[in-house]
Amino acid sequence: MKKLCLTIGLTLASLGLFAQKTEDALKQEITTKKESITALEGEIAGLEKQILELPGWRVGGFGNIGVNLGGFNNWYNQANSDNDYGNIGVTFNGYANLTNEKYFWRNALNVNLAWVKLDDRRTDADSDNFNASTDVFNLTSLYGFNIGEDIAISALGEYRTSLLQGSFNDPGYLDLGVGATWTPATDLVVVIHPLNYNFVFSDSGSEYESSLGAKIVADYTRKIGNVNFKTNFSSFVSYKDTDLSNWQWTNSFGYTLWKSIGVGFDFGLRQNKQETFNATTGLIGGPATLADTDADLQTFWNVGLNYAF
Repeated sequence: MKKLCLTIGLTLASLGLFAQKTEDALKQEITTKKESITALEGEIAGLEKQILELPGWRVGGFGNIGVNLGGFNNWYNQANSDNDYGNIGVTFNGYANLTNEKYFWRNALNVNLAWVKLDDRRTDADSDNFNASTDVFNLTSLYGFNIGEDIAISALGEYRTSLLQGSFNDPGYLDLGVGATWTPATDLVVVIHPLNYNFVFSDSGSEYESSLGAKIVADYTRKIGNVNFKTNFSSFVSYKDTDLSNWQWTNSFGYTLWKSIGVGFDFGLRQNKQETFNATTGLIGGPATLADTDADLQTFWNVGLNYAF
């Protein structure tokens, strides 16, 4: 009996030791595989960078779609017991870039649109339609002739407006200027144009004024693995009057979870004294002149599904 117990004990100990060795070996194999994957990802990133630096056209884009719909019926523990609500947001960032040893031509489009709805079915006083809540349209075209490794003489055209509810080109902004562009990295572009004219368009009788000034733009667009990232800062400094200056900063993030589908996040900031004045003048306590206006900080954000093109 003692021999039997000893045999069983030795067998169990051997099996435990074997299992431990097998587990350690598997863990070590997993670690080795992960290190190999990391090394391969680094090589792939290096190859992608080399592709981007080759002459020719590069076209791509990514965008977000956020949808939230719902409704209540006889839900009496809230003020609006019978309502339909919804939020819809759509964002698109696209680019078409041409690179060459002597010159480059970079084109970008940013569109961010959102609608919101809250319909109280117990009354006809409110609207049952989706109303625009975010409305951004930016189109830029930058041409540069290289005079150094990362310096170019350049010309920029940038157009900004809204699209929804009859707001197209009301107001609209067109910047045309020349100067220099600095490209310290493949994904980073910094534009400094000391000679730029800011055309402002308006059809509604609002008070907007065009002027001569300087244009400063910084854009960083990159794809790292499953992550798409774009940030763009665009500013105009008026030589005529600082009240005519404006700036805008937009950011887009996209993370691909499966094939081309993932999640995304967008947010933006803007400050434009002329827009603030025209939106608030005539209101009770509103400014009487542009000089009396405090430029409000304008913001937007959107979270939703992402599709990478």
